[in-house]
Amino acid sequence: MKTKIRFASLALSLMLASGAAFADLKIGVSMSQFDDTWLTYLRESMDKQAKSMPDGVKLQFEDARSDVVKQLSQVESFISQKVDAIVVNPVDTAATKKITEAAVKAGIPLVYVNRRPDDLNLPKGVITVASNDLEAGQMQMQYLAEKMQGKGDIVILLGDLANNSTTNRTKGVKEVLAKYPGIKIDQEQTGTWLRDKGMTLVNDWLTQGRKFDAIVANNDEMAIGAAMALKQAGVEKGSVLIAGVDGTPDGLRAVKKGDLAVSVFQDAKGQAVGSIDAAVKMARNEPVEQAVWVPYRLITPENVDQFK
Repeated sequence: MKTKIRFASLALSLMLASGAAFADLKIGVSMSQFDDTWLTYLRESMDKQAKSMPDGVKLQFEDARSDVVKQLSQVESFISQKVDAIVVNPVDTAATKKITEAAVKAGIPLVYVNRRPDDLNLPKGVITVASNDLEAGQMQMQYLAEKMQGKGDIVILLGDLANNSTTNRTKGVKEVLAKYPGIKIDQEQTGTWLRDKGMTLVNDWLTQGRKFDAIVANNDEMAIGAAMALKQAGVEKGSVLIAGVDGTPDGLRAVKKGDLAVSVFQDAKGQAVGSIDAAVKMARNEPVEQAVWVPYRLITPENVDQFK
């Protein structure tokens, strides 16, 4: 009887030890910057996803503060701590090679979230979870082009020029414009994703006496800043159409109030769940897709209440 009890105890210990191998995973997360509005929602959703998982998953968040060197240092620190996986929201999508090489050399799974590296030929053990920014630009511009009946002048508020999100969203806008020769681009300048920068740029254009029928912003924050500038200048609401991207709570409210004509929903929760789930699966040597796409959705005054 004692022998049976001893074997039963040993089996239970082995089961617990085996379970412990999958529990308490530690994942290092380097965010390009903490003070970006949409990325804050992404970060919070990642934290919620980790806490909701049945096995212990602990996230260690670090703020790269828009510094490429600092981000690489954070990844190297994660590696020295022997984390089970690394998630990176890149500062500069053209400067991810050293991050990739470091993680691969250490044999630690790497997930790029939200912003895909410019180098799409990523090695085994490295994946991306993002949304197709080309589609975002196409969706917002197609909606505006139809509202403008194919003619008029627009200005474009660009995001951070170091991010291919800016490049691809703007490329999507221009692909649609190629079908509408009656719509011309009067100005395009970077507002680096910021509300106050978007407001300043539009205010400057108005002060210069520029006339435009629509403002195409690479994100909601700059779009909201543009709406504030128009209001401050006494421009009638709705006479200049404004488009954003992200569908943040502030962006949704702006569409509902008529400050924005349209936005495009970028699913922070979807990207967060996708990135953490992928990191956990990779840490457990489970199969994952190398490119996980989270779809964009158009937000209009007619369907805005569907988005929370």
